[in-house]
Amino acid sequence: MTRIAIVGVAGRMGRTLVNAVAQDAGTTLAGGVVEPGSSLVGADLGELAGLGKLGVGAVESLAVIVDDFDVLIDFTAPQVTLANLAFCAEHGKRIVIGTTGLSDAELDELDGYRDRLPMMFAPNMSVGVNLTLKLLETAAKALGDEGYDIEVIEAHHRHKVDAPSGTALKMGEVVADSLGRSLKEHGVFERVGQCGPRRADEIGFSTVRAGDIVGEHTVMFATEGERIEITHKASSRMTFAKGAVRAARWLADRDNGRYDMLDVLDLK
Repeated sequence: MTRIAIVGVAGRMGRTLVNAVAQDAGTTLAGGVVEPGSSLVGADLGELAGLGKLGVGAVESLAVIVDDFDVLIDFTAPQVTLANLAFCAEHGKRIVIGTTGLSDAELDELDGYRDRLPMMFAPNMSVGVNLTLKLLETAAKALGDEGYDIEVIEAHHRHKVDAPSGTALKMGEVVADSLGRSLKEHGVFERVGQCGPRRADEIGFSTVRAGDIVGEHTVMFATEGERIEITHKASSRMTFAKGAVRAARWLADRDNGRYDMLDVLDLK
């Protein structure tokens, strides 16, 4: 039985993760962390998640539950995640990271831990999204150099703080890598004013932030006479939470290294 701790249990994703762990037969909820000084310290995690009492209280620090968990699940913010990553490396824990919006420097810092602990890092834990990545790889190799324009369109709720989404960027990276391009050189993230005609090798990005959209991503391959669209739509955060719990179970007996959901799903 894999013992899981969750950070950020006061938020919507944290509460969804509590539900996902409670539903999973191969895991047990070992603890949940809220911000220091929060009025929720000591609150039952089950009651926070609308499940009724689970007998596990919220704490304000991982140090309080350091002996109680095997794998940490973190969907928070870059600097919080990096601090938790350092804690897990120091104390021999494993970590599943779903945090997005990391800068290049923060990604380099994260990657520096690959030899110190087992970590699973993915911008999207959905099984469907990761299957979509494989489809995009196939489509890009077949279409991308044959006169097809490539555009990535994503939509999320009004509260999301980073743009484009980590999933959209990952989709762009998969397409770019399949075509032997660099997303940094060929990605176009803004079109305003007299920007001129589209270059053939561009990978364009469009972002929507509105209402309570959980997450929608489409990659369009368009040419004269036809358009192919590969789309994934999420209607519940539970799809991400279940993927994260599955990743935590998978990570429990892995050696040190940096893994992603394609490793978890054996899609590489």
